[in-house]
Amino acid sequence: MADNVYDAIVIGSGVSGGWAAKELTEKGLKTIMLERGRNVEHVKDYHAATKHPWEFPHRGGRTQQMIEDYPVLSRDYPLNEKNLDFWVNEKESPYVEVKRFDWYRGYHVGGRSLMWGRQSYRFSDLDFEANVRDGHGVDWPIRYKDIAPWYSYAERWAGISGNKDGLDVLPDGDFLPPMEMNVVEKDLAARIKKQYNGKRHFIIGRVANLTVPHQNRVNCQYQNQCWLGCNFGAYFSTQSSTLPPALATGNLTLRPFSIVTRILYDKDTKRAKGVEVLDAETNQTYEYFAKVIFVCASAFNSTWILMNSATDIWPGGLGSSSGELGHNAMDHHFRCGARGQVEGYEDKYYYGRRPTGLYIPRFRNVGDDKRDYIRGFGYQGAASRGRWSGEVAEMSIGGAWKDAMCEPGAWSVGFTAFGEILPYHENRIFLDKEVKDKWGLPVLAMDMEIKENELKMRKDMMDDCAEMLEAAGVKNVSTYDNGYGFGQGIHEMGTARMGRDPKTSVLNGNNQVWDAPNVFVTDGACMTSASCVNPSLTYMALTARAADFAVSELKKGNL
Repeated sequence: MADNVYDAIVIGSGVSGGWAAKELTEKGLKTIMLERGRNVEHVKDYHAATKHPWEFPHRGGRTQQMIEDYPVLSRDYPLNEKNLDFWVNEKESPYVEVKRFDWYRGYHVGGRSLMWGRQSYRFSDLDFEANVRDGHGVDWPIRYKDIAPWYSYAERWAGISGNKDGLDVLPDGDFLPPMEMNVVEKDLAARIKKQYNGKRHFIIGRVANLTVPHQNRVNCQYQNQCWLGCNFGAYFSTQSSTLPPALATGNLTLRPFSIVTRILYDKDTKRAKGVEVLDAETNQTYEYFAKVIFVCASAFNSTWILMNSATDIWPGGLGSSSGELGHNAMDHHFRCGARGQVEGYEDKYYYGRRPTGLYIPRFRNVGDDKRDYIRGFGYQGAASRGRWSGEVAEMSIGGAWKDAMCEPGAWSVGFTAFGEILPYHENRIFLDKEVKDKWGLPVLAMDMEIKENELKMRKDMMDDCAEMLEAAGVKNVSTYDNGYGFGQGIHEMGTARMGRDPKTSVLNGNNQVWDAPNVFVTDGACMTSASCVNPSLTYMALTARAADFAVSELKKGNL
């Protein structure tokens, strides 16, 4: 086999790319995984994971220079000195905002699997049937029964901890033992269940953090510093979970600093034959060839690659024959909810810094409930104790004050809602060929916004939360809306959607590009609708499913 010829090419090394590499190599395919950024080795390159706050020059905060250098990242919490090297250099890799879009990217081996929030939930048939039921977007080409075995497969390998709650709207999975609610959360959950006759639920968040040793990885140590990299491998990442078995097969070649500029398409065979790669360090161009290509560069970058490919045949790029490539962009709108104080538990506390909170599954537009908007939302939150409220200058003297400073503050509870955004055709990305990145490549332009349906939903997202907290006996309840910028959910989805008809979708029900069936797109780009739950577990399941199908078709000679 020549140095540039493989059975399979995987573009990207994040959640989806790592899974593709694992599945393809374990099934015997000689595979090259191309990552546009630097390598990050497990444990060795987690430079901040074991540092104390006082070991950072600015206690882990941000400086004015950082704000100047990272204007997008500075719009929200990700900008900090602890893991700055995990985020994209915005000057080298710019993009155009036709409308505001907050794009938080990680260009390195592992991608955002090193920084993700790890909340892991299954879609239900309520989600897979939503488009066809209310007429927005196109129908998903699969249903829950098609992907359920692959959810189980992904959960069992990745290690998802959670409780079996028996809810139709949020299917149970193959879980490790759940993390435990603290005493206040348990009491609030019981009150809510009673108050709403079992129709609303506070459940422990289902999270990709191990609660027991699993797959040669150590269980979570409750440090809650996951986005610095975990030396214990206690949360799912490419480095801890999918890359080791792929490398162990001897079938994987990992090439960092490899920017895939286009997929090479053979118009005679109507198949892709390989990819063109720009070396990010030397600016040299290379070509790699394979029978199967998995595009897992993260949602919008995957679509960028398709748009930049086969333009001599389709001006809009490979997969654009339907007119849908680049359209139907989605995220989850959030940053609103309610909070309050909880009295009567001053003698209670909890262990460590648990890396998950509570989850309140969707209850709007479910069953007989009908609102003046469609779809719905869920909540993420927790109860905790803050710092002692007496820490004020006027009281900072004396032995009694010093003793009080050793005690935790009052209990509080709060939730943030995550709402579904509809797949609007006009929410789109496109190539802006007038603006170039460091390597002279055209950049993406972002043109998307939330609309009336989401704005109506946001009122319920706040008011319903306040109502539940008050019903549970929480005091001084207040609502909040901190505003939302598209992309802030870091759940960008769509732009190369799955569907049943090549005239209205980019991919078929097996994640194959209609125009090139040996090209598979299995990251967020493929999503047909967004649900209101975190999507990464669905990417894992879809990738494993597509890889199994690809190898089967390859053996049959169909690719």
